[in-house]
Amino acid sequence: MPETPENAEASAQITRDEVAHLANLARIDLSDAELDHLAPQLSVILDSVRSISAVAGDDVPPTSHPMPLTNVFRDDVAVPGLNAEQALAMAPQSEQQRFMVPRILGDEQ
Repeated sequence: MPETPENAEASAQITRDEVAHLANLARIDLSDAELDHLAPQLSVILDSVRSISAVAGDDVPPTSHPMPLTNVFRDDVAVPGLNAEQALAMAPQSEQQRFMVPRILGDEQ
C-alpha cells in the first residue's frame, strides 16, 4: 500500500541510518548485516506499540500484568534466635563459647 499522509504515521518505517544512530548512542557495534536485519524488526515493534497506543484510551489505566498481583510473602515478625549454648550444642568442638575448627594457617602471620 503506498504511503499517504493519512497512513504515514501508522506505518512509519525506521531506517537503517536511524538504527545505526541508536546503536551508536547505546555503544553497540553492529555489522551492516545486523543493521539490515534489525531495521524491519524495529519497525514492526514500533507499529505494534502504535496500534496498542491507539486502542488504549484515557479511561484505561496502564498495567504491567493482565491480572492483579498479590504479595506472597509472610509478615516480617521478629522471633528470638539461638543463644550461644543452643548454637554450639551440635558443634563437634567448642571453646569459650566459640566454634573450634582446625587451624589452617601456621604462625607465618
